[in-house]
Amino acid sequence: MPVRTWVPPGPFDLHRTLGVLQRGPGDPAFAVRGGELWRASRTPQGPGTLRVVARAADGRVEAEAWGPGAEWLLEQLPELLGEGDDPELLTARHRIVHEARRRHPGVRLARTGLVLESLIPSVLEQKVTSDEAYRAWRLLLQRHGEPAPGPWERMRVMPEPRGWALIPSWEWHRAGVDAKRSGAILRAVRVARRMEEAARMDLAEATRRLMAIPGIGPWTAAETLQRTLGAPDAITVGDLHLPKIIGYALTGRRGTTDEEMLDLLAPYEGQRHRAARLILLSGRVPPRRAPRFPVGDIARL
Repeated sequence: MPVRTWVPPGPFDLHRTLGVLQRGPGDPAFAVRGGELWRASRTPQGPGTLRVVARAADGRVEAEAWGPGAEWLLEQLPELLGEGDDPELLTARHRIVHEARRRHPGVRLARTGLVLESLIPSVLEQKVTSDEAYRAWRLLLQRHGEPAPGPWERMRVMPEPRGWALIPSWEWHRAGVDAKRSGAILRAVRVARRMEEAARMDLAEATRRLMAIPGIGPWTAAETLQRTLGAPDAITVGDLHLPKIIGYALTGRRGTTDEEMLDLLAPYEGQRHRAARLILLSGRVPPRRAPRFPVGDIARL
C-alpha cells in the first residue's frame, strides 16, 4: 500500500480544496470519514482509491492509495492538492472578495488531471436540478461501476469508456438521464483518449477540444476544466444561479445576466473562477422569492 506525505506551501484547507470533486451526498466515488477524504478514480493505470488526511499538528498532508492506479494517484497528489496553484495571483477588487479570502486562506484549486471523471457528471448536471444529477451519477456508478480498491466496500470506480458505451438505453432512462445528455456522454467516451489529452492543454485549447463534441458547450467545458486543470479563469457561463449570486454579492441588485456578471468580474481577468469561488464562500446570496425548481423524474415516464 503506497504512502506519500506532502507539505503545503502555505495555508491549506483540505476539505474546501477537494470538496468540489464530490457530486452530492452519497457520491459512490467520494467519501468523508472524520477528517479523512476518500476518492475513487479511474486513472491511466487503472482504478485506484486515495485516502487523504491533513495533520493539524504540523500541517502535513498524508495520503495512501490502493489498486493499480495507486502510484499514479500519489504521484499526482501535489497537483491534486493545488501545489501548482497560486492564490496570490488574485488581487481583491471588492471588499467581499477580500473578506472571503481572509476568512478562507487555505482554499486552493484542485487539479485532478482526469477529464472524463469530471466531464461525465458535468454533462449529467446539464439543465436539471443538482438532486436529479446527483441521483443519476449515484445510480449509474452503483449499477455499472466497479468496486473501488481498498478497505471501503461501498465506494465505486466509474466505468471505463467501453463500460459507459455498453450501458443500455433503458438504464439511462431508469437513472433519469434523457437522450440528449446520454448521447453527449456516449460521443465523448467514444473518443476518450482525445478527451483525456485536454488535461495537458491550456484552458483555451482544452475548451475547444471538449466543445468539439456535440452536446458539450461552454457551461460543461468550464465545469469540467475547473476540476481537471484547476483553471483559475474557467468561469461558468450559462448557469441558472451563478450570475444572480455574483451580481447580488457585488452590487446588491437582482437579476444579473451572464454578460453583466462577466463585466463585474472583468477586473479579475485570469482569475475569474477563483473570484467567483470566493464570492460563493462569502455566503451572500439573494433571498429566495420563488419556490425551488421542481424535481423531474423521466424514469417514471
